[in-house]
Amino acid sequence: MASITGAAALVGQPSWPPRLLFVLRRLRRFVLSVAALVVLSFAMLQFVPGDPVRAALGVGADENLVVDTRANLGLDQPVTDQFVTYLGNVASGDFGTSITTRQPVSEILAQRLSSTLGLTVAAFATTLVLAIPVGLLVGIACRHGRRPALGLSFMGVAGFLSVVPEFLLAVGMVFVFAVTLQWFPVAGRGGAGSFVLPVVALAAAPAAVLARLVRVETDAAFQEGYVQTARAKRLPSRTIYIKHVLPNSLTSALTVGGLLLGGLIAGTVLVENVFSWPGLGRTMVDAIVGKDYPVVQAIVLVYGTGVLLVNLVVDLLLAWVDPRSAVLEQ
Repeated sequence: MASITGAAALVGQPSWPPRLLFVLRRLRRFVLSVAALVVLSFAMLQFVPGDPVRAALGVGADENLVVDTRANLGLDQPVTDQFVTYLGNVASGDFGTSITTRQPVSEILAQRLSSTLGLTVAAFATTLVLAIPVGLLVGIACRHGRRPALGLSFMGVAGFLSVVPEFLLAVGMVFVFAVTLQWFPVAGRGGAGSFVLPVVALAAAPAAVLARLVRVETDAAFQEGYVQTARAKRLPSRTIYIKHVLPNSLTSALTVGGLLLGGLIAGTVLVENVFSWPGLGRTMVDAIVGKDYPVVQAIVLVYGTGVLLVNLVVDLLLAWVDPRSAVLEQ
């Protein structure tokens, strides 16, 4: 990149700003990743062993129905023609028709996407609301080696929560809080109470990871010179914590938070099935069991694109918050 900007300067053309080059690189990576995801989702149907239509309809299905379904899916065409048609359909938002329900896949996505988005956004908001204040407060309380018992207990509990699979945690909470205590609904989406258990199941592990990171970054911030300078100026402790320690503790948290959001999106697949949540995750599992491949293809595209988009947004936010990340990456 240095040679390119140098060559541009030699021919009298102004070099592009580092931030703009950073954005262009990230956009190029995003486009290439989405293109690879589209190719893989198309190949998914091609690599199914045997006849995917016969597998979906069953061995006893009428032959005319099998032929008609194969023609509707375009599987009677050459692979190159199928791929070109698939690209055009994806670009126009047409994901085909469900083999089992005969419903347009785009309608299925429209019906289920809002439930998954609502669950994911609620879980991510819960993660931030819990992790950042808890990590900051524990870091402040344990600064300079103070209260070692509190610090050890916090790290132990957070470490345990960070490794418990959300599926196992969800099953345990259903047994304790829904079946035994009957505080919350066992399954389904109803009022606000139906959100509590699935949101906690999704948010527990990422909140623990993020809280540990914020605590470590808070400890590091107290060692920096700007905090010592603020103390020498006799600024109030609250001002030091909020204006100096907290902002410098959030740069790494923002990076990890984006990765955790991608994990939350993927985690909805298991959690939605535990709580019978009417979202894309449960729909995808049902489609896999029923061998409804057009639905599986579309949901894989939605999940994959969502994760890639989250990573893109986080990278751009980091470049805006910390310009050095865009300048140094040449």
